[in-house]
Formats: sequence, C-alpha cells, structure tokens
Amino acid sequence: MSPTNPSGPVTPGTALNFAASDLYKDSCGAPRTSNAQDSFPDLLGRFEDEAYWLRSWSYETYLWYDEIIYGDPEDIIPSAQGVADYFETLITPETTPAGNAKDRFHYSRDTAEYEAASQQGITFGYGASYRLISASPPRELVISLVEANSPAAIAGLSRGTRILSVDGEDLVNGTDVDTLNNGLFPSQIGEQHSFLVQDRDAPDPRTVTMASAQISEDPVPITRVIDTDTGKVGYLLFNRHILTAEQRLVDAVRTLEDQNITDLVLDLRYNGGGYLYIANQLAYMIAGSGVAGQTFRTLEFNGKNPNTNPITGQALQPTAFRTTTIEAQPSGTALPTLSLAQPRVFVLTTGATCSASEALINGLRGVGIEVIQIGDTTCGKPYGFYPQDNCGTTYFTTQFRTVNAVGFGDYPDGFSPANTTGASVGITLPGCQAAEDYSPLESEEDPLLSAALGYRDNPATCPNPAQSVINGANAESSAYDAPTGRSENSGLRLSSPMLQDMVIRLAEG
Repeated sequence: MSPTNPSGPVTPGTALNFAASDLYKDSCGAPRTSNAQDSFPDLLGRFEDEAYWLRSWSYETYLWYDEIIYGDPEDIIPSAQGVADYFETLITPETTPAGNAKDRFHYSRDTAEYEAASQQGITFGYGASYRLISASPPRELVISLVEANSPAAIAGLSRGTRILSVDGEDLVNGTDVDTLNNGLFPSQIGEQHSFLVQDRDAPDPRTVTMASAQISEDPVPITRVIDTDTGKVGYLLFNRHILTAEQRLVDAVRTLEDQNITDLVLDLRYNGGGYLYIANQLAYMIAGSGVAGQTFRTLEFNGKNPNTNPITGQALQPTAFRTTTIEAQPSGTALPTLSLAQPRVFVLTTGATCSASEALINGLRGVGIEVIQIGDTTCGKPYGFYPQDNCGTTYFTTQFRTVNAVGFGDYPDGFSPANTTGASVGITLPGCQAAEDYSPLESEEDPLLSAALGYRDNPATCPNPAQSVINGANAESSAYDAPTGRSENSGLRLSSPMLQDMVIRLAEG
C-alpha cells in the first residue's frame, strides 16, 4: 500500500495507488465503547489503519492534495500520538504572497470536546479570554473578555486585567512555562489555581483563586444603540459562529431594527469563525431583503473535484443568502433585516478575526455592501472544511475555498484597513487602522469603536496609523478552548485553531 511517490509533491494529474479512505474508516487502534448515551461505529483495528485513512482522505479531499509530501503510515509509531503526529505532516509546505504559511489552519480535536464547544457553546475553564501582547520576556498577558457568571467574573476580573503570576510563577519574566500553562489552561473541571492580577486603573495588584468550571459561552454578549446627532448607530459584539449564536443574532437584529438604526458597527475583533451558514444569515440580516436570491458564497474544491462536492457527492452550485431561521425558533420563519441609511457596515477587526467572519465580509462585498474596516488586518482564511470524526478524533483539513457573488475569494493574507502600515498587508478596504487599549468594548472610549464613529462623521479622519500591539491571529487565546500552539519565544500557549473555523454543516450542503 505504499505510495508511488512517497518522497515529494504529486505531479498534477498523477494518480497514486492509495486505497479508498472508506476501507480504513472507523478501524481504530483504541476503539470507543458505545453506551446508552452514545453509539460509535468504531471497530478494533490498528493505529496504522487510522493513519492510512488520514492519508487516503487527505489525497481525496485536501484542497492542495498535490502539494503534500506523503509518507508511509507503516513508519509511524503505533500509538494515538503517532497518528496525531502523522496528520501534522499531511499539509502543504507552500507560503502566501506575504510569506505566511499557506495552510495555518490544519488541526485535530477530541470529538466529544469539539461537539460540546461548537454546537452548544459549552466548554470548561474560568470564562476568561486572554490576549498575549508581548510573547517574549518581559511578557504581557491581558484579559480581553469575561463571560458573565463565570469563575473569572465572580473573582472580579474584567477586560483589561493583566495577569502577573500564576501559582507563584512570574509570568512576566519566569521560566517555568509548564506552571504558567497548567494554571492558565486547566485540563479538567474543578482545578484550582491562584493568580496575581493587576486590574485596569487599580493602584495595586491583588491575588485571586479560581476553580475551573463548565462555561456556557454567550456568542452575542453586547447589543447597544448609540445616539448621535446624525442618527442612531447600532453596536453588535459577535464572538463565535456557533449554533447558539443564531437565536442571539436574530434577537439582537430585531432589537436594532425596532430602534431604527441608521448605521451598524459589527464588532468581530475576537470572532474566529465557525458555522458558515450563520455568517450567511447575518449577512442577509445586514444587507436587507433586497439581496434575497443573490449568491452569498460558492465553494471551490481541489482540481479533482471541479464540479462536485467530494464530501456530499452533490453538484457544486452557488449558495444564496439564507432568509429564514434554522436553529432559532420557530424554525423556517423569515429573518429580520435592517434598513440602514446606506448600503454599508462598519466592521471592527483584529488578527483574531478569521474564517467565517472573513467570509461574512467577503459575502457582503460581493453584493455591493460597502465594508468599512476599523482595527487591524484579519487572519486570512478564505478556506474551510467539513469536520470528520474518526476513532474519537475530529480532523480539520482544508478542503475548500469560498468565493463571493463576483467570484472573489483570494485573501490568504487577510483584509486590511486602507491606511494599514507594517510588513503584512492584505486586501485593503476603506477604513482606519486602530490598536486596542482594552477599554470596555461597548464604550465610546474604545479606540476601535471611537474610530468607527469618527470615520462615520468624516472619512478623512483616522487615528495615526500604528503597528497593532497584537501579534496577529496567533496572539488570541481562550481559557475555555484548550490551545495547542505555543510561542517559540515564551513557551506560553496561544490560540487553538478551533477559534479560526469555517465549518459547513452537512445539512446545509
């Protein structure tokens, strides 16, 4: 079963003699045991069978299948870790025009954890999200978001609080990164850890102790109407494209619709993506009923599948703007829409704005809605995947690119406000570069929201362009999504790629 070309990229059009992935599916080195609540298709096999499945599945569905350097699964260590390590090799080595890795979004996740987090917003931790401002000593770690009623909220932590030490280990200059990581990212519910923190504007640090708990994430925590001399401006903080977001977004848009807002500021600065159909629905609610029937997005797969979706077997065709509810009740009812004074939306972004959030931006632009970008360059992920469980691990390998109604989807280095400075600039949009200072998100003191309101009054007015203090998408991390990445300089964990998803539900096609 060895490949015909095991040591280099596949020449386009060259067929390898890999067996079909279905032959190895659910053949597991350590099968799960079904119970009254869960039924699994797992059969007793070998860890090598899991690797054979990964190789064939990647060859069949990976967007850049002809750039992978394929190895022989028989060479892996026969263990679950060996399978995980092998999966990490099934990826293109190529780079983007700006020199970034072409595929920065290849990862796997325990299936049970993934399903709980993506479908119900249920995870565990303290309910605080972190931003790593300085990766190398002297490090700086600040809390960017706190979930209501979470351990972090009960401890009095809030946006702008800086963490100075973890379980006695100095975060700023300390060398024991295992202690730091173990405290910041607990591995189970009920773990207790102590932190020395400096609250925003507080004169002295204080010590807090928190125990990790189950967290229910609110994907739409803030909806606000701002009164201005030229009309009402809606502000909407949207953090994750998870299933529970649909009802929250519908309720938020109805509130803004009832208030007759003239402009919308959509805050996507921490939204790494998720289900693409939710981006579709929100884009429709913003653009209005006039885009009904028009194309929101079209999927493009690898060269072996120019006309067919290799996952569903269906013929490829554009997906129109979705005009009705799915998860929000009652299902199938018409979505509310805004009647904005102009066909435009102000979008607040950082390097953590990714994937489905970028697809939302791109989809709106495809039907003539002006997107005014305030903040920093987005992560650059016009790609997505169908999550695939095998033997208790869900794999995410890049399988498609999404393009808008005019066929555009080439933004691998992200979207950038027009006056962006620095080495990495993506597709430029009208707007202003602005850096965070961790003021309250709904406050007009927040630099991003302030810049959006200022641009609305005078497009010629922007804050002085400056390099953002946030080091791109990989500086985003969440305590309720155990990260896998690490900073080379500090050893501190950074963001899980799960925060950068563009996911298709099989039900939506």
